[in-house]
Amino acid sequence: MYGAILGDIIGSPFEFDRGDKTKEFDLFSKDCDFTDDSVMTIAVGEALLAVGKEATVKEIEEAVVTNMQDRGKRYPYAGYGGRFRHWLRESNPKPYGSYGNGSAMRVSAAGWLYDSMERTREVARATANVTHNHPEGIKGAEATASAIYMARNGFSKEEIKEYIEREFHYNLNRTLDEIRPGYHMDETCQRTVPEAIIAFLESQDFEDAIRNAVSLGGDTDTLGAITGSIAEAFYGIPAVLVAECRSRLDEGLMTDVLDEFDHALGRDRNVDSDDKNGTPGKVL
Repeated sequence: MYGAILGDIIGSPFEFDRGDKTKEFDLFSKDCDFTDDSVMTIAVGEALLAVGKEATVKEIEEAVVTNMQDRGKRYPYAGYGGRFRHWLRESNPKPYGSYGNGSAMRVSAAGWLYDSMERTREVARATANVTHNHPEGIKGAEATASAIYMARNGFSKEEIKEYIEREFHYNLNRTLDEIRPGYHMDETCQRTVPEAIIAFLESQDFEDAIRNAVSLGGDTDTLGAITGSIAEAFYGIPAVLVAECRSRLDEGLMTDVLDEFDHALGRDRNVDSDDKNGTPGKVL
């Protein structure tokens, strides 16, 4: 989940086309902060850890709703969209047909916790379905989780690209240079997820992936979160960036979930490693 959160934090100052569509910017500044993307990423991760790997879809959905509403109350000013903000306050919340990119930015934990592509996609659907039950909202979550699953299992970028194109029919044949000039603020999955995946595909390392995403402009924190979640699984994250991430989160209230997540994956964040920290082999 560090990749998603770092992408969110690094992209946050440039949201709403406030940047210069360049890769040359200070990675961290006084204006960098976590947003609703990080809050909900942590909420979903916490929910999936709580119910366990064998949970039913209903159990997953109920836990995700509970945790997202609880986290939303703890961080009421994190930058939620209007319909989602209303959903957070409802006593009996129902999905509202959204195809916004929120389903994809919060799904990263689902890409890490399960042992098959089928289960990964099932859980991703469940995390989206509680709010973003439009087919495009569900597709965005599934595609992101699928890319993470493949990246951590040793698949190549070309294999990831081919799978996402075949299964989700996103056009990943464009380049960032082709996309960048005409790209502006768009909060839909269909105009965020493929662009975020392309930012990963063109990258050289984790930091470069985030810079690619932010350089597109538009919804830069969410582009960064989606791209970062995939890039983490493929490249790993340098320990210095993990430390920077933790320093910008609430100690205990947020970092405890990340610690629990790392423990569940058998990772030791006290070890400085740029390895993928994933499961070897190729298993779909």
